[in-house]
Amino acid sequence: MKKHLAGSMAGLTVLLLLAAPAFAALGKGDLAPAFKAEASLAGKDFTFSLKKALKKGPVVLYFYPSAFTRGCDLEAHTFADEKAEFNAVHATIIGVSADDIQRLNAFSTDPNYCAGRFPVASDADGTIAASYGLAMAPPHPGAADVRGVAIAHGFIPRTTFVIARGGRIAATLSSETDGLNPVEHVQESLAIVRRLSAEKTH
Repeated sequence: MKKHLAGSMAGLTVLLLLAAPAFAALGKGDLAPAFKAEASLAGKDFTFSLKKALKKGPVVLYFYPSAFTRGCDLEAHTFADEKAEFNAVHATIIGVSADDIQRLNAFSTDPNYCAGRFPVASDADGTIAASYGLAMAPPHPGAADVRGVAIAHGFIPRTTFVIARGGRIAATLSSETDGLNPVEHVQESLAIVRRLSAEKTH
């Protein structure tokens, strides 16, 4: 009986370890990992560089599950609507997902979503996400976007990192741990970059 119980407990321990998150998102004060990625702005490919963007001011790096899905579409549309407010404090917006560049070219130019106002980058293998402590979930069998097009890539959890000009993370916003909806990611990140701007001027 004891052997059986010990074996059961050992099995349960293994299951718990497997169920535990293997990643922990970077937080306030952590150095933001530099990266370059293939990106699209208004349907045109270019190489986005975090290091280069930080020379202009803070960067709002937001990871999202997939282009052309309801929550992500709303988030992109809201960022596009508020782009002038981010510009006012010299903040750069960059969206990152596991979508390939062809999907992002369409997403970045669509007037209902990014509207050509800010870039979105491809992290097809989840390397950039992993460097920020985010684990990419495997593709969902039969998943399709709002257009009815199959989604074959994995899903990065909706997480926003506000990175100060010096390269340190000023805040991490997460739908999984904070319960923030897509619009709140935009509102909170805007409030943070405004605060960073105010601190700089005083």
